[in-house]
Amino acid sequence: MTELTGPQYFLLAGSFLIPLGSFAVLPFMSVLLHERLGMGLGTVGAVLAVASFVQFSGGVVGAAIAERIGLQRTMLLALLVRTAGFAAFLPGLGRPAAAITALFLVSCGAALYLPANKAYLVHGVGEDRRPLLLSASSSALNAGIALGPIAAAPFILTASAGLFTAVTALFALITAGHALLPVETHEETHEETHEETHEDRPEKAEQAAARQRGAGPLPAHLPFAMTVLSVYAFMFFQHYLALYVVGRTSTLFYSLVLALYALLLVVTQPLLSDRIARLPYSRALRVGFASLAAGMAALALGHPAAILAGALLICLGEVVLFLKNDLEALARSARSPAVVFGRQRMAAGIGAFASGIAGGEGYAWAERSGHANLFWLAVAAQCVLLPPLLIRTLRRLRRPVGAAAGS
Repeated sequence: MTELTGPQYFLLAGSFLIPLGSFAVLPFMSVLLHERLGMGLGTVGAVLAVASFVQFSGGVVGAAIAERIGLQRTMLLALLVRTAGFAAFLPGLGRPAAAITALFLVSCGAALYLPANKAYLVHGVGEDRRPLLLSASSSALNAGIALGPIAAAPFILTASAGLFTAVTALFALITAGHALLPVETHEETHEETHEETHEDRPEKAEQAAARQRGAGPLPAHLPFAMTVLSVYAFMFFQHYLALYVVGRTSTLFYSLVLALYALLLVVTQPLLSDRIARLPYSRALRVGFASLAAGMAALALGHPAAILAGALLICLGEVVLFLKNDLEALARSARSPAVVFGRQRMAAGIGAFASGIAGGEGYAWAERSGHANLFWLAVAAQCVLLPPLLIRTLRRLRRPVGAAAGS
């Protein structure tokens, strides 16, 4: 960390401050839209679902803009849009249409920002330094996400205007700081990506061994597909843990689990980044999905100690899978890092959307049956069965193309 540049330190600080400000208000959107503005819960759910989809899938658009105008300029544009969105919440506190417009401006700004931010963070950095930077950025982001709601909870309903004013001022300062960042050159970014893509990596030996076994190399688009699957499995935990835990223990215990989860996530990501980077991709997938499966199965036991252990195992799975998928996507692509991160962001959006569709009906059925633990056992089974099934499917889809080329 002592070898980081000034811009890298600034971006890591921003990785904490941006989610701190955002999550001071965004987790309470359903409360504001429903209780303060009187919108129906069905409408609120639809608005939040579309906003989340825009925030995730819009990363592809953000990557395309970054390729055209540059990383620094794209981050600046994104923050201007996002600052305008938070400012628009002030008149939106009394008008639903204005509040919805403000929410979509914030979502569009987030979609534009993240691919350019990650690409700028690793710009000019060798492949050996990328794991530390990406994991440190993720740790800072998760720390901001954890602290934002806690800091804002006393003010969101009693002093909403003051809270939105403070968040807008924070984003204005962050935007001004981004305006001072040096502008990178597109040519340098492209050359660095191309050179690093063709470096010798541990996975080449792994793929050669796979060919000797007749299995063939791992499919080129596997990081995208595995990101979809990783987020799909993880979001069941994100969405339904509260419903499961609070009914069996208490709100205080649930808060404790979330706090320990966030602490472990923030601490372990940078510490394990080098080890995760050195793991062959197939082994990282096995470790990550095995941790998710074990964690989901532990949740099914329903005992407080098992719930806590399950959450910590799921945290380990998240650390391994999310970082390794990004690193592998970068290493396998000849496109710019902004495009790679944009695609990874879209993959996360697809996974989250699929999890929301499947999880709602699945958890409702388990609750109606009186055996909510079956929901977590079903998720654990998916963590075991779906990764190898997905790899086999992708390999089969590649075979006709290879056969046609050979003929």
